[in-house]
Amino acid sequence: MKLFDLKDRVAIVTGGNGGIGLGMARGLAEAGAAIVVAGRDVDKSEQAVKSLRSLGARAEAIAVDVLDEASCRNLISRTARDFGRLDILVNNAGINIRKQPQDYTLSEWHKVMDTNLTSAFICSHAAYPEMKKGGGGKMINIGSMMSLFAASFTTAYAASKGGIVQMTKAMACAWATDNIQVNAILPGWIDTALTKRARSEVPQLNDRILARTPANRWGEPADLAGAAVFLASAASNFITGASLAVDGGYSIQS
Repeated sequence: MKLFDLKDRVAIVTGGNGGIGLGMARGLAEAGAAIVVAGRDVDKSEQAVKSLRSLGARAEAIAVDVLDEASCRNLISRTARDFGRLDILVNNAGINIRKQPQDYTLSEWHKVMDTNLTSAFICSHAAYPEMKKGGGGKMINIGSMMSLFAASFTTAYAASKGGIVQMTKAMACAWATDNIQVNAILPGWIDTALTKRARSEVPQLNDRILARTPANRWGEPADLAGAAVFLASAASNFITGASLAVDGGYSIQS
């Protein structure tokens, strides 16, 4: 058995056209998987597909609005139809609206929760019968350090990511006998377009992050590739309901 070989496997990565989503997609592609890049920005998704094809992978883009249930379900059904199977689902799509809790509007709360948490539930709900029919599968939900900690400007984000961890555990319990493993990755502070905005919005954030991170650097999207391949492969067949921190040691510091 080649524990990390993903040849003949089909993976969906929501939000896979940039940042950590693309970093994980590249890792899965290099391990042999075919990749469906799911995102709203069609041009950005096509660029991501080109980069994945340059690695020798079969890759396609499917436009999806994760705030729309029908769009999420179409993503799953179209992938299963066009590729003949679905083995790996990475629920990575996410946003943050950085405000103090008293400044949040209810519509902003719902937008963060529905993008980060509800979409992951819908995609997983739709993927379950496809994976069961295929004899099993791997679901990887992307949480955050804010699943463990909190900050005053992350009320909705932290709630959604905490929900990701608990949803992961519940789905893992429900679907283990169907040979579907459900796990979470908790990225630390990764250098992406989203976190660049955070550094401009939150005073002294960069210095505070580096001071707490034993690795003394921000992560790169490529740092998520290995964790994604591990949780998507046979190497993790007896691991389910787990949350794996990929954070350079940030979460072990008090």
